[in-house]
Amino acid sequence: MDVSQLMFRPGLMEGERILVTGGGTGLGREMAEAFLKLGATVYICGRRQGKLDETAQELMAQHGGKVVPMTCDIRDADAIHAMIDAIWADGGALTGVVNNAAGNFISRTEDLSVNGFNAIADIVFRGTFYVTLDVGKRIKAEGGRCNFLAILTTWVWNGSAFVVPSAMSKSAINTMTQSLAVEWGRYNMRFNAIAPGLFPTKGMSARLSPGGRGGNSNNEINPMGRHGEMHELANLAVFLMGPGAEYVNGQTIAIDGAGYQATGGTFWAPLHALGDAEWDQMRAMIKGTNEKDKSERTTG
Repeated sequence: MDVSQLMFRPGLMEGERILVTGGGTGLGREMAEAFLKLGATVYICGRRQGKLDETAQELMAQHGGKVVPMTCDIRDADAIHAMIDAIWADGGALTGVVNNAAGNFISRTEDLSVNGFNAIADIVFRGTFYVTLDVGKRIKAEGGRCNFLAILTTWVWNGSAFVVPSAMSKSAINTMTQSLAVEWGRYNMRFNAIAPGLFPTKGMSARLSPGGRGGNSNNEINPMGRHGEMHELANLAVFLMGPGAEYVNGQTIAIDGAGYQATGGTFWAPLHALGDAEWDQMRAMIKGTNEKDKSERTTG
């Protein structure tokens, strides 16, 4: 990301302490960099310690400040509790949480196994709630303040074929965002969400567009004729997480160049006509990506 395109004044987020789940790569890394550049202390968590360490070192070398890498499997509520304990011990309460960690892959629903469904739901649905609950209870008890931001998709409004576990899980988090904005607003906590369109990342492409097939991979179908730029997403995240927008609460904001209005933002059009052989090929590609990631978690 070209941080020179951040639209906010330097030092805007000084004093903020923000946790970004899935912060070692992709959209999480981009948002973490923006918060750091603007003065926040940033904690990033994920399952690959090597990647987290690399990201933290690179970001601090470029911008100074403090990025703390923390290995945590957010499918495990006890692991989350231990991580949040460590963050509190390292300078005090968080003032912000970005629930960005996710998992997804394209599949015909009839081909899904229970384990395949849980691989997504345990991260997106359960993991996001576990993190939010653990932090929220502490903020309520201590009388602090905290902004929560969830990274969703426009599928929360219309669903999407071929990514049913993700659509179900992210829709639930959209509901959680609206519900807790009301229930916990009085405790100085805000809850908002971003629904990005296509912001290409390596992990997204490998699982949602293997072999060049997948939803919204063609810029020509977007009304603006392009995909999103990382600084655009980062600017929206800063707006929702930083000072000055404290009355924005309970909202999910799309950033997709009007793709949702034009096409629904789903996977139906590019995938509904594929046959068994093509699905088998993509499944093999996704399996290879997953095995590579698993190996990196084991060795990194």
